[in-house]
Amino acid sequence: MSTFLENQNWRYATKKFDATKKISKADLDFLKESIRMSASSYGLQLYKVIIVENTDVRAKLQAAAWGQSQIVEASHLIVFANYTKVDDEDINEYIDNASETRGIPAESLSGYGDFMKGSLKHKSVEEINIWNQKQTYLALGNLLNAAAELKIDATPMEGFVPAQFNEILGLDKLNLNASVIATIGYRHEEDATQHHKKVRKSNENLFITL
Repeated sequence: MSTFLENQNWRYATKKFDATKKISKADLDFLKESIRMSASSYGLQLYKVIIVENTDVRAKLQAAAWGQSQIVEASHLIVFANYTKVDDEDINEYIDNASETRGIPAESLSGYGDFMKGSLKHKSVEEINIWNQKQTYLALGNLLNAAAELKIDATPMEGFVPAQFNEILGLDKLNLNASVIATIGYRHEEDATQHHKKVRKSNENLFITL
């Protein structure tokens, strides 16, 4: 029987991490692959994922995240950064990747490529930014679910100043924007939040069947 729901009941937004416990390379590789395999619109994956281990950098980022301790105490800090612009080269890169991966001529995918290019040209810069930010949340969801499977704690966080993160990490120069972050590691035994009952809406209040 699937342990998915059991894992979802186990996980919570960890408030205090045990700074002495680090995620193994094998487990980190599993989490990275879970992010890589995430669904995304058109399959384009128009974002980068920055894994921050450097303690000095994380100390600077903590100041840009309202001083939240998870930023420096967790084993790793994950920053999901969306592309701030999209051009034909991004589409061509995807087509070339698909061609190589599937062993088919790139020319056979040209129609799909033209369709994507045409669709994106109708979006404003703001619409592109919002659209790409949404894609990072899909990847974040994969991370949270995969971490729960490994019994690794993860805290999704929107409580930070993107502009400051962008400056500290040099994301502006790469046409990237920090859209959402997550801290991953292992809960501290003193984190009282782990003992709180999970609060969710009832089925009756959440679902509408038509």
